[in-house]
Amino acid sequence: MVKYFESPEEQRALEELKRVRSEAVAHFTAAVQLAQQRRVLILDLVTQGFSLADIGREFGVSRQAVAKMVKVGRSPKK
Repeated sequence: MVKYFESPEEQRALEELKRVRSEAVAHFTAAVQLAQQRRVLILDLVTQGFSLADIGREFGVSRQAVAKMVKVGRSPKK
């Protein structure tokens, strides 16, 4: 049995759900773009001769985390 959104309260809840979902999608998209930008900047610093440890220290993450970001940045896109 299918339940329809009939009452004004149900309609408002549905509209709020749609708005929240839309915001979540926008935030996710922005996060992906910022992660890509972060990888480009890290790769640039590595190219300039900074060590992964130095970058990690300034960035507040481990050297291993920076290495993973570099690896993802250099791998071909799927």
